[in-house]
Amino acid sequence: MATQAAFLAGFPQLAAQPGRDRAGTGAPARVSVAAIGSAKVGVAVKVGGGARVGVARRGAPCRASLIEPDGGRLVDLVAPEEGGRREALRREAASLPHRVRLGRVDKEWVHVLSEGWASPLQGFMREHEFLQALHFNAIRGEDGRMVNMSVPIVLSVGDAQRRAIQADGATRVALVDDRDCPIAVLSDIEIYKHNKEERIARTWGTTAPGLPYVEEAITNAGDWLIGGDLEVIEPIKYNDGLDQYRLSPAQLREEFARRNADAVFAFQLRNPVHNGHALLMTDTRKRLLDMGYKNPVLLLHPLGGFTKADDVPLSWRMKQHEKVLEEGVLNPESTVVAIFPSPMHYAGPTEVQWHAKARINAGANFYIVGRDPAGMSHPTAKRDLYDADHGKKVLSMAPGLERLNILPFRVAAYDTKQKKMDFFDPSRKDDFLFISGTKMRTLAKNRESPPDGFMCPGGWKVLVEYYDSLVPSEGSSKLREPVAA
Repeated sequence: MATQAAFLAGFPQLAAQPGRDRAGTGAPARVSVAAIGSAKVGVAVKVGGGARVGVARRGAPCRASLIEPDGGRLVDLVAPEEGGRREALRREAASLPHRVRLGRVDKEWVHVLSEGWASPLQGFMREHEFLQALHFNAIRGEDGRMVNMSVPIVLSVGDAQRRAIQADGATRVALVDDRDCPIAVLSDIEIYKHNKEERIARTWGTTAPGLPYVEEAITNAGDWLIGGDLEVIEPIKYNDGLDQYRLSPAQLREEFARRNADAVFAFQLRNPVHNGHALLMTDTRKRLLDMGYKNPVLLLHPLGGFTKADDVPLSWRMKQHEKVLEEGVLNPESTVVAIFPSPMHYAGPTEVQWHAKARINAGANFYIVGRDPAGMSHPTAKRDLYDADHGKKVLSMAPGLERLNILPFRVAAYDTKQKKMDFFDPSRKDDFLFISGTKMRTLAKNRESPPDGFMCPGGWKVLVEYYDSLVPSEGSSKLREPVAA
């Protein structure tokens, strides 16, 4: 077995973090975790072409070598079925005089909050939480400790609705979908000013026009924010054929415990998986095994909320992820594929902290971070919006993430001599071909084949099929919509 020093030589950033509870300093601490969910929750974990289903019971003990959630427990904001609470909440929501209509992104945040991804948040942020997130990238928990929270999770209302709510002295409002169906109740509410310019500048570091999340969720939003305690009537479902992948943090922890995982390492993508990604993930597992862990499990966790228009849609990405498992590029026995329901900000070093923090709540104690995480091209200038190295540097220093081990990518590229993806060797740099995401998409759009070994055949076929679906159909000048999975 390799020594701890050898492992840290492979991940030098761990050796430089004396305050972190990193692996290899002894046996991992065993943490008692309550399995929080509905009375009976079907835990569907997609492995290859099938699903394995187990049952978690509300409040049942679930012991595993997993990192403790932020705040010491997972927040569960879904009304329980037992005792008639769910039906009572549904009746109350239907009777409340003030109803806040949720947009697409708002509903995704309700989903995130309800399952405890943002633990210890109990609902949409009140002003003191909003200001802490905006200015400190962290909020102070009930125990006085700082918990990382780098992006504001807020809900806006317009001026007319704000005046009506305040005139009535209302303390509870219903949250409804676009068909006016109740989704949740927000109680003990607080309404405060939505300073959009300050929010945008602090979250993105720029107010340049063309930021995708800003255009989707902020520009036309109300000038006021409404915070309060959230209670959701029933688990959020999308009925798009992918709900089996949308495992809550409690369900993921239950699955990791079922697999006897003694370490969990998370990898987020918003793009298709290629063999370079797979190399990074399999190499990380090997290093954890060399260090003494017996069964490290990979959480392959693609982002499933709002993404910008030119990203590959979720349904197609999930088809492609299935092929990666079916063809054995990743081992199904040591890999859990699930969807992270958060919307995407493209806010670089600020947002990547949120991505890492949420995975702590899902049970991950290692987080793999790549080049320019959560970044994008500058919306008006021909350059990247963020420094490519700042994301991993910020993660290594971020308040509230001290317990999480940050693992930067080793640079992988296509080795033209070996005809496969491999780690870049600067001593023979001319033998390596770097294939960017843009280049990969261009090849797929043009139905050109990538180099052998760049991507599994089934995964590449799915990507080509997606771009074929965008070609104007015969007799039509419009683009065909991608077919849902």
